[in-house]
Amino acid sequence: MRYADDALIFVKSEKAANRVMSTIVRFIEEKLGEIINVEKSRISRPKELKFLGFGYYYDTNNNNYKVKPHPSSVQKFQRKLRQLTKRNWKVPLDYRILKLDQVIVGWVNYFRVANMKKKMERIDTKLRSRIRDIIWKQWKVAKKQIKSLIQLGIPEEEAKGLTHCRKGYRFIGVSKVVQRAISNKRLKQRGVPSALNII
Repeated sequence: MRYADDALIFVKSEKAANRVMSTIVRFIEEKLGEIINVEKSRISRPKELKFLGFGYYYDTNNNNYKVKPHPSSVQKFQRKLRQLTKRNWKVPLDYRILKLDQVIVGWVNYFRVANMKKKMERIDTKLRSRIRDIIWKQWKVAKKQIKSLIQLGIPEEEAKGLTHCRKGYRFIGVSKVVQRAISNKRLKQRGVPSALNII
């Protein structure tokens, strides 16, 4: 016989929670002959829970609780994206995009039932910025950077101004010039995945 080892039971009050906990513990231990894990079995409010990667929040518009990706799950997801977009990882851009697509599609599909639109918007913005950094680094020398910007529609003076500004990659990735040259549309055409578009 097989048993579920992860379960949540929701009730309306703390009093009801204590009563149900007592009943469930007695049933599992006396009827099923199993031992309750006292460290994992507890009474708590939905906002304090993490269950299979999900957290909970109260929707004041509908007066009920809804699921969201738990903050720790989001942080783990963001760490993985940062690993895949490290500038010093010497792999072809196509391979990097493939790995990003696999991670993003898998994560978003798992948490699809949750409310995460705003989080995905912020994650997409950071991801595109990091991809722009990677492309800028691939252009390597100033001459190539200027030429590439001009080819992408940036006036020569603006291209030279950005290239010779001596700012770091973080500035380059969010600069208006680079955002115009390597636009969201161009990144999409290049195959860069968007978590927001998968939802």
